[in-house]
Formats: sequence, C-alpha cells, structure tokens
Amino acid sequence: MTAEPVYTAVETTARVLCRLQGLAVTRTGTENVPRTGGAVIAINHTSYLDFIHAALAVRESKRKLRVMAKTELANNKVLAFLMRGCGVIEVDRSAGAAAFQVGVDALHRGELVGVYPEATISRSFEIKEFKSGAARMAIEANVPIIPVIVWGAQRLVTKGGPKNLGRNHFPISVEVGAPIDPVEPAEALTEILRIEMDAILHHVQDGFAHEPGGYWVPRRLGGGAPTPEEAAAMDVAERVKRGR
Repeated sequence: MTAEPVYTAVETTARVLCRLQGLAVTRTGTENVPRTGGAVIAINHTSYLDFIHAALAVRESKRKLRVMAKTELANNKVLAFLMRGCGVIEVDRSAGAAAFQVGVDALHRGELVGVYPEATISRSFEIKEFKSGAARMAIEANVPIIPVIVWGAQRLVTKGGPKNLGRNHFPISVEVGAPIDPVEPAEALTEILRIEMDAILHHVQDGFAHEPGGYWVPRRLGGGAPTPEEAAAMDVAERVKRGR
C-alpha cells in the first residue's frame, strides 16, 4: 500500500483526540468492510465529525476512506492541504456531475468512497430522505454499498448545538451493516439503503442511554431535538436565507 503521510497523521491525531476526550467508542460489524475492492460507504449525518468515526471503523479492515465533501471547505488553506493529503473528493454543488465521475473512478480503482446520502446534517437526528448519488455511483461502478451508522457524535458538535470537545467520556456507537448489492434502478436501491440504515439506527439507539429532554436526543426518544417535520422546515428556511 502506498504511504500517505498526511492521511496517517490525521488518522493518528483523531485516535489520540478520541482518547484524550475519554470517548467510549463501540464499533460493531466492521468485518462487513471489504478487505479489497471498491465500495460506497454510506454514512448517516448527525454531526460534523461523523466521517472521522466512520474512517476509524474502516481502519479496522486496514482500509482508507475517501470522503466526498463540499468544495467550499477547501477555501481554508489548512483544510485544503489536509483534504488533498487525505484523498477527499471535493463536491461542487453547481457541477455535481464532475464529482460523481471522480467518485466512480475512485471506486473503479478499488477505493472506499464515503458518502452522506442525506447530503446535510439531520437536525432531528433521524434518517432524512436520501439523495440518489450513493446508489447511482454503486450501480455505475458495480460495487456494493456498505451502510454505516454513527450515533452519539452529535453531542460533540452538530449544527446549532454546543461544542463539547473537552474530556467528556461520551459514548459513541458505530455499526457497519452488511453489504448491499448494486441493484437497479437507482431509486429502488436508494430506498433499500434508507430502510436498512433506519433499521440499523434504531438498533443502535435501543442499546444507548439517552438524556431525557437532551438537545441531541430525537423527539421520538423523549429528547428535545426538532421533529423530522420541524427539521425539514428549518432546512427550507435556511436554503431560502442562503439564496438571498
């Protein structure tokens, strides 16, 4: 395997920071990550740090994760350097076809490509509606989709929430689901993926201690997060504001 000093440094730093924070991270199903060959890694999106925990889970199979991320992040010179060094696939929302092709090419090379099917953070912390990009990439490259659920990272940092990046001893669960074959059409595969990830999320939540009324806990579980309907309305309002 080709040496990638930046990726290795970022990965090592992430592991050290997890230990310093005292995070109690539980990873299950990591044997579902293929040891060789390409695959789409579909990750739920509740936190700005989901990709780190997904990458550390993939690491147990001695693999690297090439995350797809919005190109605006590269406006920061430090982030741009780290993104290039980690093989991040930049997504320009005004030219999505180019990023799609870069992702497919990476899959053909045998890479693991990390995708957020929900596109943006779920304010309700439930599974949102999915975009079809993950399914279309898997079909185009003829590779499986591996569903990954990260739960608990939203307590560290999320959209509209406080930052809890000190030593907090928060539990975080990561569960890797069984590979899903790239069946067509893309709309059907997208729905299969969404149903599977929703089921895994509920399974992970069942074994988790949730703070009553906590901002990071879904309303369905007695928390203070917006309902999916309220969260959708907030997303629409944010898009309108950004458009102005």
